[in-house]
Amino acid sequence: MEMIDYDYNTSRKHLILPEYGRNIQQMVDQIMDTADRTKRNQLTQALITVMGNLNPHLRDIHDFKHKLWDHIAIMSGFKLDIDYPYDIPVPETFKEKPKIVEYPQSAIRYKHYGKILERMINTACDMPDNDERRALMQIIANHMKKSYLTWNREAVDNQVIVNDFRVLSKGRLTLDETYRFEETSEILNKGKKKRDKVMIPSPRKRRSF
Repeated sequence: MEMIDYDYNTSRKHLILPEYGRNIQQMVDQIMDTADRTKRNQLTQALITVMGNLNPHLRDIHDFKHKLWDHIAIMSGFKLDIDYPYDIPVPETFKEKPKIVEYPQSAIRYKHYGKILERMINTACDMPDNDERRALMQIIANHMKKSYLTWNREAVDNQVIVNDFRVLSKGRLTLDETYRFEETSEILNKGKKKRDKVMIPSPRKRRSF
């Protein structure tokens, strides 16, 4: 009985960049086996075009052709001797650890309001006492109430918002009786309508056969 030699991927050569597939990897290997340097350059240029057509999403990336040339270098194990239009890629470039993103360490007085709202209050404190500042204070006050209700959905006393506003502004600003808060029920109903709109799909028309 003749034994069939199945060609499984597990027995094939490891793909360095699997997203390009085995055919592209084989083309890179073939270019590396080409003795003539001019011919290697021509074949690589053609392969760059093919890789770009196979991955159109890369066109949204800044300087995407540079990335394609880097990918060819990676797939060749950085052994492909050609005339790169950019700096010759080296393995060390792709082994660098990403830079640590610094996280703000400043404390937040009330976490349910967030740091941005604190900055908005500080901005209002620095503004001259006019209608523009009063309008901003009105917006901030209602936003504080909405934020509070995401933390405690039962209810919120407007006086709590007034006190928190005074604390966050370090006593520099005060909400008096002229400021109008949105009703709790109105805020909660707005949130419910938004959730219902997202969760309930629109009815589909039945196909007629």
